[in-house]
Amino acid sequence: MQILAPVVDSLRMAFFMFWDTLWPLIFGFGLSGAVQAFVSRSDMQRVMGDHRPKTLGITSILGAASSSCSYAASAMAKSLVHKGADFTTAMVFMLASTNLVIELGLVLWILIGWQFALSEYVGGIIMIGLLAVVARFFFRPALVARARQRLAEQSPASAEEEHRADPGGEHVAPLARRLRSPAGWADAATYTMADLVMLRKEM
Repeated sequence: MQILAPVVDSLRMAFFMFWDTLWPLIFGFGLSGAVQAFVSRSDMQRVMGDHRPKTLGITSILGAASSSCSYAASAMAKSLVHKGADFTTAMVFMLASTNLVIELGLVLWILIGWQFALSEYVGGIIMIGLLAVVARFFFRPALVARARQRLAEQSPASAEEEHRADPGGEHVAPLARRLRSPAGWADAATYTMADLVMLRKEM
């Protein structure tokens, strides 16, 4: 019985850790699927198509608002790149999503003080700044082009659907109409499940 109690405690802790992680995973992968289904390539390139300081600032705010676990954040970054976002900007979104976590900052503030919450945000901003600087030297256009090509080869079906939905950025239905489309939500669910399958393979 002395051995059984620690085993039960371990299983209980594992369950609650899984439960706490499940919701950021669901939110992150669901958001990734929604981006792939509803956001057109032209809209993505207009908002996140470069890595100017203003764009990186907006992207950091969006990433912080979408706070999710690292697996879901990587799936989201993949979706952004696939939709035409600048590679550096997509990486900044992923960093902000995992290092500028609003709810974690609140927990740190309540439990161990505002200094620790502030250090989390300052550290995240420094990481984003360093990434923006280093990316100029390491994320060469040829390397990014090969990454995009490989991504397109891995998901040819979604590339074909994207071409039908956004052929050159013309005749794209308004976002409000796309959000009311049952077919659009079915596509979002399909993309979400595809990202989950990708996670299973990577793990």
